[in-house]
Amino acid sequence: MIARVWRGWLRAQDADGYDRHYRAEVLSTLRAVNGFAGARLMRRAVGDEVEFLSITYFADMDAVRRFAGDDPEIPVIAEAVRDLFIRYDTLVRHYEVDFET
Repeated sequence: MIARVWRGWLRAQDADGYDRHYRAEVLSTLRAVNGFAGARLMRRAVGDEVEFLSITYFADMDAVRRFAGDDPEIPVIAEAVRDLFIRYDTLVRHYEVDFET
């Protein structure tokens, strides 16, 4: 299993809007991908910003590519929410999951 890890920072007033977008749009897209295995979206307040940490799980790198395209290290960010971000990781990290409890 592959964990796909990405972070982005938003103004506090934009955080709930991104959360709604993730739940409605991103999860819908992910669920349609053969090999998608789950997702976690975490947030933490950092001063007047909110950091989001997205961890998505896929069966293998082929499944990641079905979601992300030919270059899976490039983040998938919808144009509709791109301008909400103050900054974000320009590369996505992928990890092999050794074990899970």
